[in-house]
Amino acid sequence: MQLVVIGAPDAWHVGRLVAAATGRGHRVAVVEWHRLGARIAPPGPAGGGGRRPESFLPEEIDRADAVVVRGMPAGRLEEVILRMDLLGRIEARGTPVVNAPRALEAAIDKYLSLARLAAAGIPVPRTIVAQDPEAIRAAWEALGRDAVVKPLFGSCGRGIERVADRDALDALVAAVAAEGTATYLQEMIPHPGWDMRVLLAGDASFAMRRHNATDWRTNLARGATATAADPPPGWRDLARRAAAILGVEVAGVDLLPGPDGEPTVLEVNAVPGWRGLEGVTGADVTGAVVDWVERRVGG
Repeated sequence: MQLVVIGAPDAWHVGRLVAAATGRGHRVAVVEWHRLGARIAPPGPAGGGGRRPESFLPEEIDRADAVVVRGMPAGRLEEVILRMDLLGRIEARGTPVVNAPRALEAAIDKYLSLARLAAAGIPVPRTIVAQDPEAIRAAWEALGRDAVVKPLFGSCGRGIERVADRDALDALVAAVAAEGTATYLQEMIPHPGWDMRVLLAGDASFAMRRHNATDWRTNLARGATATAADPPPGWRDLARRAAAILGVEVAGVDLLPGPDGEPTVLEVNAVPGWRGLEGVTGADVTGAVVDWVERRVGG
C-alpha cells in the first residue's frame, strides 16, 4: 500500500512507523502539516473525462491508500480548522485516516470528550468548565477547595496544575483574567501514586503502570517511571468502551484508581505516544499500529 504519515520527519514515532511499514514492503511518505493542501476544479464538460473535482496536496496524499496522523501542532484557529477540514475531505473520498478527524477533534477537546464519556455512563472525574473569575472561584469551592486545572487542549502533562489553597486560586484567576482563557477544573482524586495507561491499536491492547514518587502527576514527561502491568479485571474493557465512544482506533486511555479501587477514566488520547510502553513491555506497539492500518485498507 501507499501510506502517508502526517507529522515531523525527525519524530521518533514517525521514524518507527516508516521503518515498520517499509519493512513490510509498503511505500511510505512523510508529510508535514504545513504542506497539506487541496485543489478544487470546476465541473468538466459533459462526460468529464473522469476528472475529479477535488485533489489533495502534496501528490503523496492524493495517491495514499491510508493516512496516519502523528502529532498535532499548535496553530491559529484557521490553521487548525483547515487541517481538520482537509483530513475530513480525504476521509470522505474513501481513504482511511487513523485516527479519523472527528475522533481527533473529540479527544483533543477535553471538555467535549469528557462530556460524551459521562453521557455514555463512563466513570470520569467531577469537572467544571468556567470562563469568568466568579465562576472559577465557585467551581473551586464546589470541588472541595482542591482541584486540578488543565488546559482544554494539551498533552504530556503540560499546563496541568493543582490548586489546593487560596494563593494558588488567586494566581489562577489572575492568569485567566489576563489571558482570557477558559478554565477546566477537575476534582483531585486521592490515589495510590500510580495510574494505568492502556494503549489500543484496533483489536490489540498494551498496558503499563506509571508511578511518580515526587509529583502527583504520573506522566512520563513529568518524570514518572513505568512498569509493564496487566490491568485489573474490567479495566481493559473500560478503556475499549471509552475509546469506542469517541471513535478513536489508536488510543491511549488513562485510568486512575480511586480510594475504593474502582477506575476512573481521566483522558482518551487520540495521538498517543508509545515509546515508553515499548521500552518497558518489549511489545511491538508500532507493528500493531501498522497491522491495524493494513486491516483498515484491506477491509
